[in-house]
Amino acid sequence: MNPKTRHEIWQGTAGPIEVSIDEPADGLKGLAVVAHPHPLFGGTKDNKVVQTLARAFLQLGYTTLRFNFRGVGQSGGIHDHGQGETDDLVNLLNMARSTLLPLHLQHNAVALAGFSFGAFVASHAAQRLRAQGVPMGKLVLVGTATSRFQVADVPADTLVIHGETDDTVPLSSVLAWANTQQVPVLVMAGVEHFFHGKLPQLKDLVVRYYPA
Repeated sequence: MNPKTRHEIWQGTAGPIEVSIDEPADGLKGLAVVAHPHPLFGGTKDNKVVQTLARAFLQLGYTTLRFNFRGVGQSGGIHDHGQGETDDLVNLLNMARSTLLPLHLQHNAVALAGFSFGAFVASHAAQRLRAQGVPMGKLVLVGTATSRFQVADVPADTLVIHGETDDTVPLSSVLAWANTQQVPVLVMAGVEHFFHGKLPQLKDLVVRYYPA
């Protein structure tokens, strides 16, 4: 992300987990965690969309954490089709709240975002965290893999962003899912799955539509 990004190894239930942490220069509001696309198809924490989402939350004043799913980079374990990945995300987020934030911010609403497979994982993690009583901010789902996975039910204020010409996850699939959730979808015209050439616009949309 930038020269000040911290790269660390945290301990997960299936072994070590490789994380990257960025902190705002001032005006810290809380914690944001971003989940990456499918690990069996080249997805990592350094994916350009994931980094763009992290930059958006950094600009908004959040300490941001990205991490590699099981079996990616220096993270241990093997791909678990979303179940173990959800476990890891929930555990990492809870650890990050207590270790990366000062005491007076540890009960602030947590921001959670995901791209593609990461959006699927984030939806289930958010559902579980809410059940645990963790205060959750607006969920941000980008390129949500609704045609490939069973995305969890989400709150009505979820920010869903999708590319009009996405040929990995058809827009029609996301719209059909969103209709069952009664959530709006921000459609970026002429944009495909990886938002090539449109990452600055994606970042601006998150900054604009996330609560101040």
